[in-house]
Amino acid sequence: MSSQERLVRRSVYLAVLSAKEPSPLLPSLVDEPGRTLDAHDSTSEKAPPSIASKAHRAPVLRLDTASTTSVDIDGIQQRIVALRIPAGDYGDLKAGSAGTFFFTEAPLPSEQGDQSLRLWQYRIDDRKSRTFVSGIATYMVSADTKKLLFGTPDNHWNIVGTDEPPKEGDGALNVDAMETLVDPRAEWAEIFRETWRTQREFFYDAKMHGNDWQSIYDKYSPLVRSVQHRADLAYLIATVGGELTVGHSYLEGEGDVPDTTHTSVGLLGADYSVDNGRYRIKRLYTAGNWNPHLQAPLSAPGLKVAEGDYILDVNGRSLSPPANLYSFFQGTAGKLTTIRVNSAPTVQGSWIVTVKPVADDEALRTQAWIDDNRRLVDKLSGGRLAYVWLPNTAGGGYTAFNRYFYAQQDKQGVIIDERYNQGGEVADYIVGQLNRPLAGYFAERAGKSITMPMAGIFGPKVMLINESAGSGGDALPYYFRLAKLGPLVGTRTWGGLVGTLGVPAAIDNGGITAPDLAFYDLNGKWAVENEGVAPDIEVENTAADVMHGRDAQIERAVAEALKLLQAHPIAPAPRPAPINRVTQ
Repeated sequence: MSSQERLVRRSVYLAVLSAKEPSPLLPSLVDEPGRTLDAHDSTSEKAPPSIASKAHRAPVLRLDTASTTSVDIDGIQQRIVALRIPAGDYGDLKAGSAGTFFFTEAPLPSEQGDQSLRLWQYRIDDRKSRTFVSGIATYMVSADTKKLLFGTPDNHWNIVGTDEPPKEGDGALNVDAMETLVDPRAEWAEIFRETWRTQREFFYDAKMHGNDWQSIYDKYSPLVRSVQHRADLAYLIATVGGELTVGHSYLEGEGDVPDTTHTSVGLLGADYSVDNGRYRIKRLYTAGNWNPHLQAPLSAPGLKVAEGDYILDVNGRSLSPPANLYSFFQGTAGKLTTIRVNSAPTVQGSWIVTVKPVADDEALRTQAWIDDNRRLVDKLSGGRLAYVWLPNTAGGGYTAFNRYFYAQQDKQGVIIDERYNQGGEVADYIVGQLNRPLAGYFAERAGKSITMPMAGIFGPKVMLINESAGSGGDALPYYFRLAKLGPLVGTRTWGGLVGTLGVPAAIDNGGITAPDLAFYDLNGKWAVENEGVAPDIEVENTAADVMHGRDAQIERAVAEALKLLQAHPIAPAPRPAPINRVTQ
C-alpha cells in the first residue's frame, strides 16, 4: 500500500547485447546542426571507423527468427545506456518496425479521472520520441511489426500502420458488425482445459497442495459434455478450483453469456415505515452534501424534506400501502422524478419536489454507518478517541485512513476498525504510520509546540476485526500485532493470505484465479491461510444486539483504549524555560 499515490518515474534504456557491437547512441558528426557526412566531406576520412561507418546509421531492431542473437553477459552492465527521454510513468514497451519501438505513459496522479494512456514512438535514427496516439487503453503490434491495434477506454478500436502517427479516425473498426460462428460445446471444452492449465502453471505450490492435478482433470473433464450453459461451465470450473482448498480461488468474469435487459429501480436513500395508511420517511441518509462521490436525493438544500414526512405520490401516481413503494420508482434512477411530500398523511398542505433517484444507495448507508460509529466512539470516550474505518487495503482504504486519521490528530488515542475489510494490498503504509513514535517538539514564539512527526496520534491504538475481513484484511491485523501496536478486539478474521497477482483470461474473457502468492512467517512457517488472525479479546456482535442498534465490539474497544490511557496518560512534555544565552 505504500505505493499508493507515489509519483512513478521510469526511464527508458537500451542494452547492447553483443560485446562486439558499438552503442547506437555514440556521438557522430551528423549530430552537429546543419552538418551531414558524405563521401565528399573530408572530415569523414578522419572520423574513427566505429563512428563514421556505424553510429550515423540506425541499428536494426527486428523480430527475425532466421537470425541468431548473440548475448554477451560479461560486462553487459556497462553496455546499458539511457535514452534521452524525460523520466515518466512508462510501461508496455514493444518493438516496432526496424529501428523503432513503442511505449505507453500513464497520466499524473493529479489528473484524477483520466485513465487513458499516451502511446509514444521512439526512432533511433533521429534519437527522438514522438506522440503516436493519445487517449488509449491498450495496444498491440502485429508479428511483422507493420500494423498496430489500439483500443480506447470507451471500447473503440483502430488498426493503423506503424510508420507514421495516425490521423483521427484512421483505421477505425466497426466491431458491432463483426460476427463469428462459435460452437459452444467445443469452446467450453477448450475453456475448461485452459482454466485447469492456468491452475497447473501459476499456482504457487507446484505440488498442488498434494493433488494429482492430471487426475483432477480426468475426474472432472467428462462432466463438460453435460454443460448446457456458460453458468454450468463456471460452476464446474469453480469446483475444480475448490480441490486446492485455498482462499482467493474464484471465478473472474462471467465469460460469454447472453445479454439480458435490466431495469433499475430508483432509490431515495431513505428507510420507511407505514403510519396512518401511508409511507413515512423513518430515516434519511444524507452522508454530507459536500461529498462529490455520494448523492443523497432528498438532502439537497431547499427541498425541505425531513425525517417524519410522508410520501404521498410519485410522478402523479398516488402511493399508499399495500402497494410496493419501490415499484413506483422502477426505471427512475438518474431521471427527474416528482414526489408529493407532507408532514401529515394528507394531500392538503402538501408540496411537490423534483429529485433524481440513485440506482444504488449502499455508499450512502455505509457512510452513515461510519458517521454513527465515529459519534459513538466520541461519546463513549468523552471526546478522547478517534475512530477510523478501513473498507479495504487498496485505494479506498488508503484514502479513508489519510482522511480520517489525520483529521483527528487532536485525539489521545484511536480505534482502527477493519471489520468487513475487503483487502487488496499489504497495508504496510498504515502500519508504518501508526507505528511512528513521538520524537520531540518544536517551539515557536506563540502558540502550541509542534510535535515531531508533525502529524499523528501517539496514544493507545486498538483494532477491531471480524470474520468478514480477509486477504489484506488478514494481513493488516497480523502486522498490527507483530508491531505491538495494541490489542485486537472482535472475532477471528477470514483467513485467506494466499493471494493472486493475475493470470491469463480464457478465450471468452472469463476464467479462474490461480493463487500465486503465499505468506509464511518469520519462523519459516505457513501462516494465516485457513487460520485467520485471532483477536486478543473475543467479542461477538450478536444478531439481537445489531437489531437493537448496539455494537458490543466498539464498546469493548473503547473500554480497552481508555484503560490504556489511564495506565499511560498522554501528557505532552512541558516547554522548557527560556534560555539565557548571556549568563550561560
